[in-house]
Amino acid sequence: MIGLQGGGRVSLDDFRHVALNEVGSTNSECLERAREGDRGNLWITAARQTGGRGRRGRAWFSEPGNLYASLLLIEPAPVELLHSLPLAVAVAVHRAIRQVMPLAGAPVEIKWPNDILIDGKKTCGILLEGESLADGRRALVIGCGINIAVMPDEALYPVTSLRNEGASVSPDELFAHLFLTMAETLSVWDRGRGVAHIIDQWRAAARGIGETITVNLPDRSLSGRFAGIDRDGRLMLDTGSNTMQTIAAGDVFFG
Repeated sequence: MIGLQGGGRVSLDDFRHVALNEVGSTNSECLERAREGDRGNLWITAARQTGGRGRRGRAWFSEPGNLYASLLLIEPAPVELLHSLPLAVAVAVHRAIRQVMPLAGAPVEIKWPNDILIDGKKTCGILLEGESLADGRRALVIGCGINIAVMPDEALYPVTSLRNEGASVSPDELFAHLFLTMAETLSVWDRGRGVAHIIDQWRAAARGIGETITVNLPDRSLSGRFAGIDRDGRLMLDTGSNTMQTIAAGDVFFG
C-alpha cells in the first residue's frame, strides 16, 4: 500500500490504464475525461499522437515507437503545494528511464526543471496542465513523451533516444516501469508535504549544479553559476557580486 491522493492509503490497483492506438493528445484526452467526471488516477497511453504538444505550445514529435503517456490526477494537493509536483514527476520519470538503461551506459540526469537527459541530450519532455472543472474539482494532468525508438531531426536542444543510447525496451515495457515509479514518487511527495525528500532526490540526479549556465527568459537571457534549486523548486542563479537570482521558468543551456 502507498499513500497518494487525499492523504489516504491506496494500492497500485487504484490506478487505471487505457491504451489507445492514436489520439490527438494524451493530455487532452485526460482533460476531456476529467470534464466527463472521471475520478482520476487514470493513465492514458497512445501509440501515436496527431497533436502532441510540449511546453509553451511547442509541437511534440509523436511518431510510433516512443512512449506517449499522461496521468490524470484530481485534487492532487492544495494549490499552495502544487509548485513542487514538477520536481516529483521528474524524479519518477528519471528513475523509470534509468532502470532500463545499460549498466555501463551514459549518465541519465535531470535538467531543470524536468527534462531528462542521457549523455547531455534530451530524451524526454514533460508537460503538466491543470483545469478547474465545472463541478468545482481541480484536474491536473502529467504528460510524458519519451524518445524510445525515434527522435526529431530538428530540436531546440540536442536530442537522443533510448535505443540510440543502448537500451532495448518497448513502449509497453517502459510504461510498466513508469507506472510503478510514478506511484512510488507521488507517495513520497505526499500531496506536497514530502517536498524536502523530493528535492533531495532531484538534486542527486540533477545536471549542471555548480556549472555555468544561460537561462533564456521571455524578455532576456541571464548567465551565471547554477547554484541549485530552492524549496519551491525555483532555479537559483549566482550572477556574481553576491547576487542570487531565483527563476521560476526558463530554458536552460549549459556551457
